[in-house]
Amino acid sequence: MALNFSELSEFYTHGFDTVIDVRSPAEFAIDHIPGAINLPSLSNEERAEVGTIYKQVSPFKARKVGASLVLSNVARHVSGPLQHHDGSWRPLIYCWRGGQRSGVFTTLLKEIGWRAEVVDGGYQTYRRLVQHLLYEETLPHRFILLDGYTGTAKTAVLNALKPLGVQTIDLEAMAGHRGSLLGEMPGGQPSQRMFESRLAQALYHCDPSQPVVLEAESSKIGRLIIPPSLWSAMAQAPGIKITASLAARVAFITEDYRDILADPDTVTKRLAPLRHLRGHANVDRWQGLQDSGDLSGLAQALIEDHYDPAYATAQKKHEREVLGEVHSETLDQTGVETTAKKVAEIVRSL
Repeated sequence: MALNFSELSEFYTHGFDTVIDVRSPAEFAIDHIPGAINLPSLSNEERAEVGTIYKQVSPFKARKVGASLVLSNVARHVSGPLQHHDGSWRPLIYCWRGGQRSGVFTTLLKEIGWRAEVVDGGYQTYRRLVQHLLYEETLPHRFILLDGYTGTAKTAVLNALKPLGVQTIDLEAMAGHRGSLLGEMPGGQPSQRMFESRLAQALYHCDPSQPVVLEAESSKIGRLIIPPSLWSAMAQAPGIKITASLAARVAFITEDYRDILADPDTVTKRLAPLRHLRGHANVDRWQGLQDSGDLSGLAQALIEDHYDPAYATAQKKHEREVLGEVHSETLDQTGVETTAKKVAEIVRSL
């Protein structure tokens, strides 16, 4: 009998030795249960082939072809990545909706003698619980937002809070984007579903009785949307504002975004959408600074002509209670650590 998971927490505390996602690699890449490994019962190409047969020939023919492929693939997994497990191994298996793919896989593992179980409803059960948390529930956590102009090292300060015992969630790391014009990270962004899985798991591990510090963001990080439950809580959360001199911010952005600022093609691509917002003259001037190799000048121009005006506009729309303001003289490692200690003091005083 398939195992019923009625609470999202059960997917984080299941107690099984291994969680196996038997969906295709393409399905797995979009999203999966945290910690799962992918041992596909059908490859991407095989899944497409079976689907075509199902639609164009008959469901019976598709099931027969699919069964043959699944049996072959399971045998390959057993003789390969699963061969080292002894008889006490307990795997938890799931597919898209707890149907044939996971059923066949689980049955064969049980026949071998392993204590395999299957998730009732498969990935869809997990996904419904994530959606319920992030789209329908009121989150019980107390959030505090790190606020401040672009270039005040908010993400670095956020990460420096962790060793100080402050609960944090790094939304930008989860979203694979630094949340700004030049914010793309190597490897690109995950799917919206994967972002939400990461977020749900992070929320589970945070103690609701203690504050959770986040960086103030817009409703989107790159192309990903902050889910409604969290966005609603963030809109009502108080903030701690970080300030720094223009010179310190310029130096920080120049170094932190050097890989992007030094790449002419990337700069041209990122600046192009701003022509209708900031005007061709501004963008041409920025491009000229990059062409001449004046990366500090480019960073300062972007701060003064784009980032700061955008921040000022956002502040008018999202006024929030300010719990304190921390000024950082420098934004090097020492400055970041000093700022984090001051932020932690404010958080602990609540």
